[in-house]
Amino acid sequence: MQYLKLSLSPTERAVHPVDRFIEGHNAISREALLHVDSRADGTTVLLYRVTGDGERFADALSERTDVHDHETVDLAGNGYHVFVHADRTSRGNVLLDVAHEHALIVDTPLKFTDDGLRATLVGTHENLRNALGAMPDVIDFSVNNAGTYIPGSEDLLSPLTDRQLEVFETAVEEGYYDVPRRATHKDIADNLDCAPSTVDEHLRKAESRVVTGLIQ
Repeated sequence: MQYLKLSLSPTERAVHPVDRFIEGHNAISREALLHVDSRADGTTVLLYRVTGDGERFADALSERTDVHDHETVDLAGNGYHVFVHADRTSRGNVLLDVAHEHALIVDTPLKFTDDGLRATLVGTHENLRNALGAMPDVIDFSVNNAGTYIPGSEDLLSPLTDRQLEVFETAVEEGYYDVPRRATHKDIADNLDCAPSTVDEHLRKAESRVVTGLIQ
C-alpha cells in the first residue's frame, strides 16, 4: 500500500462548507481534523480538535441551520474535541468524493496549515495516480510526499498540539534524544526562538502523552 500527503485549499471545498465557519470563528483555533466521513444520506460528520473558548463556540454552532447535531468535549485544559453533524452539500467534500470514487482511505488526523489542509490518502499506486488526475478545478493541491504506508505510524503523535509536535520534532532533529545527548533545551529554544522553559514545558507534556499512548 502507498500513501500520498497532499496540501489542499480552500479547506471548505475539501471537507465541508461548515469548515469556513469553524476557521473564521474568533472564539477558537483549529488544531486538527481527527475524523471526517460522509453518511449514506449525504450528510457529513466531522471531529475537530480546537483550542480557545469552547463554550462560546458551541453556542455559535447551535445557531447554525446547516448543523444537525454537535457536541463539544473539554480536554481538561488542553483544548476541546468538537463533533459536528452537518447538512448534505454539493459545494464541498471533494476529498471524500475523490477517496470514495477511487477506493482510497483518508488517513487521520488531517492538519491545518497556512497553506490549507494537509491530508494523507492511502491505497494502491494505480488508484492514487488516478485520484490525482481526478481532482476538480475548485481545489488547489500539491503533493508533499509519497511512499509506502505503515499503519499506525502517526497515531502516537496525534494527541499532541501543533506547538508540542513542533517542539518534539525539533528536539529529535537536534539530537536531544540521542545517546549521548547532542542538544539541550537552550539549543532547541534557540532554534524555535522561544525560552528554554517553554521547551521544557512542551517536551514534558509531549513525552507524557506519547508514553501514555505506548502503554494503553
